[in-house]
Amino acid sequence: MVRDGYYYGLALFGVAALVAWLTSPPWAIPALVLAAFFLWFFRDPQRVIPATAGAVVSPADGKVTDISMVQLEDGPRRRISIFLSVFDVHVNRSPITGIIRDVRYQRGQFRNAMGAASAEHNEQNVITVEGEDQRLVFKQIAGLLARRIVFTKKIGDRVERGERVGMIKFGSRTDILLDAGADVKVKVGDRVKGGASVLAYVGRERPELHSVLASQGQRRGQT
Repeated sequence: MVRDGYYYGLALFGVAALVAWLTSPPWAIPALVLAAFFLWFFRDPQRVIPATAGAVVSPADGKVTDISMVQLEDGPRRRISIFLSVFDVHVNRSPITGIIRDVRYQRGQFRNAMGAASAEHNEQNVITVEGEDQRLVFKQIAGLLARRIVFTKKIGDRVERGERVGMIKFGSRTDILLDAGADVKVKVGDRVKGGASVLAYVGRERPELHSVLASQGQRRGQT
């Protein structure tokens, strides 16, 4: 569990105890329900991280809401957007193994994270990671309810694929910006898990292509 869950949960359990003592136990039920919710919301489950070369894993749990091409200063990028509802795990993870090259905090609005405008106008952290033959950008974007973005790494830190790097509290969104030629493995509407779900393969042979080539080689050797 994320440490914040204990802070919120224990504080509300204390409130419930105080309310029950000053009034009667039934009046403490709302505080107890909120305490249980916060303990559940800040859960941080273990994940099995894919080890396949070139795999880019999801930075967050949630639903894929958009896959599109966007134009950046360094050229076109393929963007995958993931929406996190209050029911999703909100711990964020690094999509690849590499070095944190840039972390840029951008003040902004708190529009609905489902809307396309939130990617540019909402409060957000823009993180650049370099490694595995690529330079990848992902964003932690605040939503309607989120008022705090947490990022625990700094420029120059090395991160492993699937390593925990922060969280966005309550409803939010993450965007990941890949090379234009990335082999995307998800589609709009898919649900993904942070650190465990492969979003794309970049810079290396696709696993299925490698298997086909290996099979062809074996058949040639038998003839």
